[in-house]
Amino acid sequence: GRCLRGWGFSPQKPARRAVEQNREAVARWLDERYPELERRAYRERALILWADEMGLRSDHSAGRSWAPVGQTPLVQGSGQRFGANVISAISNKGRLQFRVFKQRFTAAVLIDFLARLVRQADGQKIILILDGHPVHRAKKVREWVAAHAEQIELQFLPGYSPELNPSELLNQDVKTNALGRRRPRSQGELIGDTRSY
Repeated sequence: GRCLRGWGFSPQKPARRAVEQNREAVARWLDERYPELERRAYRERALILWADEMGLRSDHSAGRSWAPVGQTPLVQGSGQRFGANVISAISNKGRLQFRVFKQRFTAAVLIDFLARLVRQADGQKIILILDGHPVHRAKKVREWVAAHAEQIELQFLPGYSPELNPSELLNQDVKTNALGRRRPRSQGELIGDTRSY
């Protein structure tokens, strides 16, 4: 360890990258596509939002705790399994909008969320950046967005590139701090904890 530190090394958790990721597409997105979106958003006075969805489960555990050697710490929680889902959109300045829902993530759920974003934008156009989830590209979603093209447009990240989306950091924070630190005893408590976060 001393030798490694002397050579400028430190213990680090490796970042994960999918082998399927196209590095050239990511470089083009960072160097060309996103800067053009920023310039166009400035010209059009549009709001750039980054969106993602996540599932929350009652049996999620995060983090570590200190305990005497040989005495594993215990966390009390329900033996029942339940969950909820969250879809969120965050701006470059930290403006956050989200919706907690119990059902599966479908085109209808996404369209409802898009309609809420448009309503809350008070006439400002939204450029929504998403990953390539099949629901994001569903025919019903494309038709709804085409009918509201003056109010919202969808832009897609390169495949297998979650590290480009700031919403992923929000997802991790919610799972670690809102869910991982307390064990909900019911779905209602899980949803309530998430909403208060």
